[in-house]
Amino acid sequence: MATERRDRAVRAAIEQELLTEEHPVAALLDTDGVRASAAALRDAFAAVTGAPVLHAFAVKAGPLVPVLRLLYAEGLGAEVASPGELALARAAGMPPERIVLDSPAKTPAELAGALALGVAVNADNPQELARLDALVAGAPTRSPIGLRVNPQIGGGTIDALSTATPTSKFGVALRDRGARDQVVRAFLDRPWLTRLHTHTGSQGVPLSLLATGVREVYELAEEINAATVRATGRRQVDTLDIGGGLPVNFTSDEETPTFAAYARLLAEQAPGLFDGRYGLVTEFGRSLLAKHGTLLARVEYTKTSGARPIAVTHAGVQVATRTVYDPDSWPLRIAAYDAEGRPKDGPPVDQDVAGPACFAGDLLAVQRPLPPLEPGDVVAALDTGAYYFTAHYAYNSLPRPGVHAYTGTAGGARRLVTLRPPQQLPEIVAEAGGAHRDALLER
Repeated sequence: MATERRDRAVRAAIEQELLTEEHPVAALLDTDGVRASAAALRDAFAAVTGAPVLHAFAVKAGPLVPVLRLLYAEGLGAEVASPGELALARAAGMPPERIVLDSPAKTPAELAGALALGVAVNADNPQELARLDALVAGAPTRSPIGLRVNPQIGGGTIDALSTATPTSKFGVALRDRGARDQVVRAFLDRPWLTRLHTHTGSQGVPLSLLATGVREVYELAEEINAATVRATGRRQVDTLDIGGGLPVNFTSDEETPTFAAYARLLAEQAPGLFDGRYGLVTEFGRSLLAKHGTLLARVEYTKTSGARPIAVTHAGVQVATRTVYDPDSWPLRIAAYDAEGRPKDGPPVDQDVAGPACFAGDLLAVQRPLPPLEPGDVVAALDTGAYYFTAHYAYNSLPRPGVHAYTGTAGGARRLVTLRPPQQLPEIVAEAGGAHRDALLER
């Protein structure tokens, strides 16, 4: 079904002239698929607990206001890691009580603004807690406040996305000398500190390691609450933010691992997490959007070099930065369509799919078996709904592509709506200081 929806959407995008000589790259988002993933997430946790759960979408994975608006309509909140992401969540209509602020580098002004607004805040370190001490003493806040901890349980296959390693920059390192006792003391000294937060990593991290990280923070919460009961007669930690990080299968259309499998594993590893004593927050991002995005690019030229066929397209490092710089960790599936948007057939030929940037490594795929590509054909990079076309890299001042969403209509047609128009050349000039062109000539 997803493949059929995608094929019809590609045809519709070309018929509606969303992919042209002027705009040779376009991104498509399957809203039916996004809704289905949001429902699967809600259902997965509802099956293992009756406790309240805030599923806060990691905005960095898809920072588009219409996408955030759709997810909010589907019952999700937002996890933000910068003032810009907070502004996007608010523009999408997210109420403060459904927003969580995480960042290892929050300024005093950013903290004060979050507390005034009432969004939840997860502090990263003892110095940030000291800042919060002063802010909370100076003005009452309805913001829930937590502390991020690093269980230091190891990493996955992608170092850059493993956040629970012994030397990770995030959170309080629990296994460092004296750190665990200091965390317990921090809660005893601060009655307003009521949450614990952890995040073990994302792509390349196995479910077993993710579950171990959650179990570690649950056990720490139990230890803190035992201490606060002894000291004050009350359980102080009432909510656990268990992060996100569900990895995505980039090798086929199959959506695996599933939210349901992960929720069941958590229930096995830390059953007390779901017995109603704790509220829960999740922060999934990539796993909600990745499978539902397709990046389209026109083939401009085809050539051979060293007897290897090369299709030169307009999509490369500017929209697939991770794939270009780390292709082994971030391989993309490529589909081929003709100039009218029909799936190409023919005997597959190993060929490179190259991007437009001026360096040799700007390649979406190397020696990939595809039907022979010709100028005017369209290549589609699949599974690109998270990060790819929303995390633009302005190499060679290449423009940001337009992003368009599709949903089914009667008769199987496609209705395409624009979420973000393609960037125009005057916008690039303006961002590059065009209004200040003589600034360096002034004496």
